Amino acid sequence: MRIKKATDPIILDGLMTESTWQVADIAKDYQQNFPSDSISANALTEMRFTYDDKYIYIGAKMYNTGANDYVTPSLRRDFRGGGNDMFVVHFDTFDDKTNAFQFGINPFGVRREGLVSNGGGNRGDLSLDWENKWRGEATQHDGYWMVEMAIPFKSIRFKEGGSIWNINSYRIDSNTGERSTWNPIPRNFVLYSLAHTGQLIWDKPLKNPGANIAVIPYLSANMNANGGYTPTGETDVLPRSSDAAGDYGFDAKIGVGPALNLDLTVNPDFSQVEVDRQVTNLDRFEIFFPERRQFFLENADLFGQFGADGLRPFFSRRIGVSRDESTGTNIQNKINFGARLSGKLNNNWRIGVLNMQAAEESDINLPKLNYTVAALQRKVFSRSNIGLIFINKQDLNNENGSAFNQYNRVLGVDYNLASADNVWNGKIFYHQSFDKTDLDDAYATAASLSYSTIDWRIEALAQQVGNNYNPEVGFARRSGYNRGSLSITKNFYPEKGAFQQLNPFVSVDFFENDLNGTTDSEYRIGLRSQLQNTGRINASLVRNFIYLFSDFDPTREGNLELPEGNDYTFTNFEADYNSDTRKKLYYTIRTSYGEYFNGDRFSLGGALNYRFQPYGLISLNYNYNNIRLPEPYGDADIILFGPRFDITFSKSLFWTTFIQYNSQIDNLNINSRLQWRFKPVSDIFIAYTDNYFPNDFINKNRALVIKLTYWLNL
Repeated sequence: MRIKKATDPIILDGLMTESTWQVADIAKDYQQNFPSDSISANALTEMRFTYDDKYIYIGAKMYNTGANDYVTPSLRRDFRGGGNDMFVVHFDTFDDKTNAFQFGINPFGVRREGLVSNGGGNRGDLSLDWENKWRGEATQHDGYWMVEMAIPFKSIRFKEGGSIWNINSYRIDSNTGERSTWNPIPRNFVLYSLAHTGQLIWDKPLKNPGANIAVIPYLSANMNANGGYTPTGETDVLPRSSDAAGDYGFDAKIGVGPALNLDLTVNPDFSQVEVDRQVTNLDRFEIFFPERRQFFLENADLFGQFGADGLRPFFSRRIGVSRDESTGTNIQNKINFGARLSGKLNNNWRIGVLNMQAAEESDINLPKLNYTVAALQRKVFSRSNIGLIFINKQDLNNENGSAFNQYNRVLGVDYNLASADNVWNGKIFYHQSFDKTDLDDAYATAASLSYSTIDWRIEALAQQVGNNYNPEVGFARRSGYNRGSLSITKNFYPEKGAFQQLNPFVSVDFFENDLNGTTDSEYRIGLRSQLQNTGRINASLVRNFIYLFSDFDPTREGNLELPEGNDYTFTNFEADYNSDTRKKLYYTIRTSYGEYFNGDRFSLGGALNYRFQPYGLISLNYNYNNIRLPEPYGDADIILFGPRFDITFSKSLFWTTFIQYNSQIDNLNINSRLQWRFKPVSDIFIAYTDNYFPNDFINKNRALVIKLTYWLNL
């Protein structure tokens, strides 16, 4: 696909009436990815490109296969879902087939932008939390819809002097559920696989876009009230305390050439970030919640993808959060300032350096802490890379004045394998942690490999983690184990009937150590499936073995704990169903039934959603666990109930309210957030949150925050 400079000004109205569009090359002949991947798309798409000194423009015309009954969850930015109409383009601007910028729009003119990492090899390699400035318009016509998109060169990173970008585009047509791509992608891969891209060839080498500095100041006012409970859970009530305060600070984004970005933050405030959705935790280990704060998102994979799931040496959510051991609750640890340099040095080298300074919290005896992270990545072969990472958490407020009194450090090296055709993916890494105690056996190492074709997917993993491995700024769910796992999936594609895919599988996952032998194992046999109507049905039979290293209450409700040193073998059946998300009323059902440690467990969960298009979505998340253990260990009925109202009055005014009742932590939470986007990436937020004891509605705490942010380009 060739791109030429515009010969007349492009007016962004979603009509493509300018003469430049009439002579631009047309990319068409999109091919199906779903339900088949061997025929041309039924819903025809035509895509064009042009540019001027400031923007790259994308124009597209999407023909319909039926009536103009388009699907959108709401008018909120960053929509997602396989049942929604959308047109998407992603740019791999460094020709490395590892990272890309993605921009999309739907027939209602609602936009989304995201970052693709790790070559788009797996689901989860696309993040839509990243935000930046760009424009887009859509228009609906009889039998088709059209879009125009204008992306500033300053909003993306690219190679100066380059003349080729790797690109691809995909379109989802809700009328048929068809997913199609400009450059063909086999249906066993995700739509943003960077191993399957075409080329955008520029008529002239790209120039440096010039000074690229954005400052995002903020002002906030907040009111907080605490009290109405005792930390020990007794019946006495603490006197209520309240305070009101104002705050200010700023973020800055500075382009260091067209390929590197320097992020600065002074006195950051993340009060506008939506609170985490609560979950029921019946596990023995900590739960992972993803990072959503904007400062940490661009090039987040360069810092956060070292290691493996459940074994990360760096986890950015450790910064700015601490724990009050007297109450057992997490609290904010104020960040004074931070800097983050990340991006490309050239086609083969990426660099990331982060430094954050957190304030002292005298109430919980937390000293001033400095966090430093440095990462370097080198591309090897076609799409693989090798990376080095160093993490340092340093106490800067020690009593004896030694600059190295208290610290925790991790040094690691990772090799990431990604074959040119995405069939082979894998990783090998070794990480070592260091602290003042200088203990041996403080390492983590692993090797993983996956093989994916149209017919098969095979995944294998081996891990070894020392007893004293301690990445304090990372996420390691446990230490002192050897782990091995293997999963084999066979893919079938029925030519007729309700199913588009049938994927029977078997898997085994086990943990062991030198002292106890096998301590955990899971054997699973099941079937995953994809329906022609975009729904999914999955079912599996699971055999578990668990050895308890310490006393554990399987209900996590304060019942008598099962004693350490015992082991338990139990079997249960799991199933879930996802309905057709193109319908206004759609739902998810998950269930599990069978043995549980020395008793039984039945669970039922899921979500019920109703879309009143295009203005919003009402949903109800629910989870019920019925646990019955023999005497004297007790029973539990654990309920998680969460209605959510997501109303979009327009593409710039949003209101979200959700209520979360969680019997496991004895909490009723109300969170409401009003957002007015009065200019691109500039907002006024009003956020209110409240927490109660559900039995008597005694208030635990509440807060009201009003925040103004403004994106200013210099």
